[in-house]
Amino acid sequence: MLGIKRLGLLATLVVVGLAPAAAAQAAAQPSAQDTQYLQALHQVNLAEIVTGNLAQKKGQNEQVKQLGQQFVTDHTQLDQTVQSTAQQLNVSLPNAPTADQQKVIDKLNGLNGAEFDKAWVTAELAGHVQAIQATQTEISQGSEQSVVQLAQDALPVLQAHYDALVALAQELGIPVPQTSASGTASPGGSGTPAPGGTSTESPAPGGTGTESPAPGGTTETPAPGNS
Repeated sequence: MLGIKRLGLLATLVVVGLAPAAAAQAAAQPSAQDTQYLQALHQVNLAEIVTGNLAQKKGQNEQVKQLGQQFVTDHTQLDQTVQSTAQQLNVSLPNAPTADQQKVIDKLNGLNGAEFDKAWVTAELAGHVQAIQATQTEISQGSEQSVVQLAQDALPVLQAHYDALVALAQELGIPVPQTSASGTASPGGSGTPAPGGTSTESPAPGGTGTESPAPGGTTETPAPGNS
C-alpha cells in the first residue's frame, strides 16, 4: 500500500515537473506570420528549383539557361536555411509547391524554345515580385528573430534575381511590371501578396488567390512598390 502511494506521488511530481517545460515549449512557438513565411518560402524554393532546371533543359536563350542554373543554386542554398530554421522551431513544411505554382510548372513543361523563354521570364518576374513583397512583410512584421534574419538574408538574393530578370525581359522585348524608382518593393505595402499567393488582399505568406500564381502568372501582378 505504501509502495502504491509512493508511485502516485512520483507520478504527480513528474507531471508537475513537465508542466513548466510544456508551457515554455508552447510559448516558444513562432507566430502565424513567421510560420506561414517559412512554409511559403519553402514552396517558392521548391518551385524555383523545378523551373530553374526546366530553363536549363528547354530554354533557347543562353541567358535563360544561365539564370535557370543560378536560380537552382541560390534557391537550393536558401532552402537549406529554411529547412534548418523550420526544424529548430518545430514548423512543418509542405512537401510540394502550391497548386498555382504547379500549374505554372505544368505550362512550362509543355513549351520549348523561344516560346518557353518568354513564358519562363514572365512567370519568374511575377514569382519574384511576390516573393520580395512577402519577404519584406516578414522583415517588418515578423517576431521570431531567426525567421526575420532569414528574410533579411533572402531579400538581396531575390532582388538580384528580379533585377537580372528585368534586364533579360527588356532584351527579349517582354513587358516588365512597373517598379518604384529604386526597383525595390516597399516593405509591408498594402495588400502584400505572398509567395504562392495571388490576391492583393492576402498579406499572409502562403495565402492563395485566383489571379497570378508564383512563380509565374501574368504581367498584371503588382510590381515591387505597387499595390
